Amino acid sequence: MKGIRIGQYEIEKPIVQGGMGLGISWDSLAGNVSANGGLGTISSVGTGYYQEGRFAKKLVKGRPFDTENLYNAEALKEIFKNARKICGDKPLACNILRAINDYDRVVGDAIAAGANIIVTGAGLPLNLATLVADHPQVEIVPIVSSDRALKIICSRWQRAGRLPGAVIVEGPLSGGHQGAKMEELELPEHQLEAILPPIVEERDKWGDFPIIVAGGVWDNDDIKRLMALGADAVQLGTRFAATYESDASQGFKDVLLNATNDDIIYVKSPVGYPGRAVRTPLTTDLQPNPKIQCISNCVQPCDKAKGARQVGFCIADSLADAQAGKYETGLFFTGANGYRVDKLYHVDELINELMGE
Repeated sequence: MKGIRIGQYEIEKPIVQGGMGLGISWDSLAGNVSANGGLGTISSVGTGYYQEGRFAKKLVKGRPFDTENLYNAEALKEIFKNARKICGDKPLACNILRAINDYDRVVGDAIAAGANIIVTGAGLPLNLATLVADHPQVEIVPIVSSDRALKIICSRWQRAGRLPGAVIVEGPLSGGHQGAKMEELELPEHQLEAILPPIVEERDKWGDFPIIVAGGVWDNDDIKRLMALGADAVQLGTRFAATYESDASQGFKDVLLNATNDDIIYVKSPVGYPGRAVRTPLTTDLQPNPKIQCISNCVQPCDKAKGARQVGFCIADSLADAQAGKYETGLFFTGANGYRVDKLYHVDELINELMGE
């Protein structure tokens, strides 16, 4: 299997590590993936929690207060600086959810921090090409789940003089937030094998940028099967979360190690998308909770806890608790194959296995 080229950047191996927030893929994980020939992706979500919140100017109940502190620019710079100590000048990506508050500002923060590639999903990043117009060193990569979404993005970006450096095609076996409605996730027409061919056809109308597939990718056999359908590379999240170098706590990793197939469930999220997670005390009896207060003001759809109160939990608080390994209150996102995690790998060991070596 050969590597890919994302615009001006060569990725030695066709392995991309998914951006996992909050705090699952920061400097240690992303730096080690890039150092070993893949593309490491730093998550911009919740950087105010980095190093126990020392970069946040204000904490309330131990949580970064408001958007500026939750998506902390200085912390993001520090994460990139520390990742560079591991991978040197090899390419690093930054994942920025379109649904967050201060999206435009965080894109600028990622550029200032030294991101080579910006990846965006959880909404159509129609203005991303404009935001990077003065930064030709930055490649931009959308995450889509349909050919229509790719067409809309390419059309808009072309007007700003850009096209994607690559596109990530995410199927409904992925972890975290999904790109389809709850009732659609199990339908055959929404599976990766169904959505990939029309996206390949749409890509061909705009250029030859690589197609990276995500969602349920587990081993070398999966990679070969998906490449036969037109993929150029794969993205994995859960398998990289279960590495020694993952930025998650041991408590988070233990939840994955102990999960069974029956523990992998869907939850309604304040972000407005269904999410896939591990069954824990938080998810067992979710119901509307008018007492939930908004501290970090993380995502637009939640509208300062209106969405959180409807579904019964705050997404920022719960993901932060999961990263810290707090089993009772954490929301532990995982892919559909999370129950297959039975041991921790080192990043180099995992990448070699995925490559069939």
